[in-house]
Formats: sequence, C-alpha cells, structure tokens
Amino acid sequence: AALANLDPALEEAASNLGCPPWRRFWRITLPLTMPGIFAGSAIAFIWAFTELGVPLVFDFDRVTSVQIFNAIKDLSNNPFPYALVVVLLFFSTLFYGLSKLAFERSIATGGGRATTGRETVRLSTPQALLCTAAFAALTGLALIPHLGVILLSFAQDWYATVLPNTLTLAHYREALGHELTLGSIANSLKYASLATLLDVVLGIGVAYVVVRTTLPGRQLLDAMAMLPLAVPGLVMAFGYLALSREGQPLHALMLGEDPLLLLVVAYAMRRLPYVVRSAAAGFQQVNPILEEAAQNLGASPERALWRITLPLVTPNLIAGALLAFSFAMLEVSDSMILAQQAAHFPITKAIYTLASSLGDGPALAAALGVWSMVFLTITMLGAGAVLGKKLGALFRT
Repeated sequence: AALANLDPALEEAASNLGCPPWRRFWRITLPLTMPGIFAGSAIAFIWAFTELGVPLVFDFDRVTSVQIFNAIKDLSNNPFPYALVVVLLFFSTLFYGLSKLAFERSIATGGGRATTGRETVRLSTPQALLCTAAFAALTGLALIPHLGVILLSFAQDWYATVLPNTLTLAHYREALGHELTLGSIANSLKYASLATLLDVVLGIGVAYVVVRTTLPGRQLLDAMAMLPLAVPGLVMAFGYLALSREGQPLHALMLGEDPLLLLVVAYAMRRLPYVVRSAAAGFQQVNPILEEAAQNLGASPERALWRITLPLVTPNLIAGALLAFSFAMLEVSDSMILAQQAAHFPITKAIYTLASSLGDGPALAAALGVWSMVFLTITMLGAGAVLGKKLGALFRT
C-alpha cells in the first residue's frame, strides 16, 4: 500500500534532475515508504509475538502464548495468565500505536496518495530473471510447510527418506470418517456460518454510518471496527474465557458447557474488519444521488437502502462474507482456548488433537489440514472473482 500510494511525480522530478534509478530509490522511494514498511512490520511482529498454533505443534512452551494456554485450566486460583495477557496486550498496543503513528507520518510527508498513475517499468532480461528467481525462492520457502503437510497426508510409510516410501489415499478417507473430524467439521460450519451472519449485519451498519453519515465519532467507530486486526486473537480469546466464568458479565453466553455463543461472538469480532472494509468499499462506489433520487420519489431512507444501495453493494458483501467465513472456519486462538471439550472442537482444535495422537494421528491431521487448505484457496479465489479486483485493495487507506 505504501508503494501504491507513493506519488510517482516525486521520482519523475528526481529523474529529470539527473538522479540515477538506484539513487532515486535510496534517497526518495525508500524514505517515503519506510513508515508504511514499519507499520506492516509492527503488525507482523504482533502476530508472531502472539502466535499460539506453531509453538503448540512443535511442543515448545517457553513462549508467552503457550504459557497462557497451559494456565487456562486454573484461572480461578492462578493470576499468572492474567499478568501474561496484560504483558501481551501492552506490547501489542505499543507496536500498533507506533505503526499508526508511522503511517500517519507517511501521509504527512507526501506518501499518502498518488496523484497520477504510475508508469509500468519494463525490466531487461537479466533483471526479469533475477526478480523471478528471488520471487520463486521466497515462494518456495513459504510453500515448504504446505508441501510437507501434503506429503505426510499421502504417506503410508515414511522413514529416513526425503520422500514417502509408499503413498496412500486412506488417510483422506479416514479423516472424513473419523468421529472427531466429522464433529469438528460440523462444529466449524455452524460456528463460522453464525459468525459470518453476525458480521454481515454489523458490517453493513458500521460501514453505512462511516461512509454515508456525518455523525460525530464515526471515524472512531471505524477504528474500533478495525482494531481486531491488531489486537491479538489470544488476548481476545482469553478475555472472553475469563469473562464467561460463573458470576462474570458474559456467563450468559455459556450454554452450560457448550461454548457455541461464545465462539460465534469471538469469531465474529475477529473477522468483522473484512466485512466492514468490503461494505465500506461498496458504499463508496455507489453514488449517494441514487438514494436521494429514490427518497425524492417518496421512498423512505430504509427502503432506499434496501432496494437501491444494498443490491449494488452485494458483490462486496459476498466477498467480505466469504473471507470472514473462511478465516473463521480455520481460526486458531479462539478455538484452542474456548473449546475445551471434544464434542465442541472446531477443525483447528481437532487437527491439534490428532497431531498429538499416536499412530496415524499426525497423518489424519495432515489430511484434514489439506482439506482446509483447499477450502481456503477456493474461498479466496471465489472472493476475488466476486469482487472483481485484488482483495488487498480493500485494506488500503
């Protein structure tokens, strides 16, 4: 986003004054995009600092997130996890605040919005090969874990070799027929569907207030709706768990031992930004004159919204809902902390449980993970196709 919003006229002015390309990059482009780079790095730090799934799978407990997870069974008598959550929240808030200040600085220094279109630079053959090799190496490094999961899901016999000795499809059949996996798939579908429905309702309301009204505090409302992208899911999940104990304000969300409502609310709040940004982009694309014309013909504001605006922003809502649904299906932190009994396990908790089991457990977990990756890929492609543009464009400011 920082590069996309950089005004190319600045680089063109330097070029007209005889500045060579590398000098333009180091003296103009990089300094102006550095605040945006720092903002992205801060968000990446927050997510890495609070990551729960990776250290759990590797059975590494000397990180704050796992210490919190291991202490949730004794919340009544142990203040240690509460203190750790406060530490996580402090550092996350600190880095999020620094990222916001950095991004505001980029806008103040002229890196906020491009005023002209950027000309596409045609690379020479050596440059193109170098860029392709770098991109391929980075992509390959990112795909190594996925390839490992795929190979493990097909492996019947794999020991002391680079590739499996024998391949089989049995793990996929067993994964779809296993008692734990079937229940977890049904649970995830139920939790994610209800959370997505809640996100759509809230997202339309928040986006309409932010884009279509002049109410005071609407920018604060927008910032609050986007906050779950920065606040660690582990912190939010722990907060929901602590406040849902008996005698606490959210205890009504616990249906006995069933965390259905608690998980739905947690999933919805975590993925609300996707729907808000999608809906806001849709409202910005629809000319308010259409609503005004409908009202001049006697339609109430509510009827104009229902009959005119919402049908026009439906593609945006579908794209945002698909994103919210897919990520809710594979949510890790909320699932690991809030689902304590096997009957209520979502997919991610079932994968962790199977991966920790003896025998074919890891292979079944890998097969279920492959199904999840396929589902997420199809959903992302579907959201992009419905929206008709790159999904990253939704989150540019």
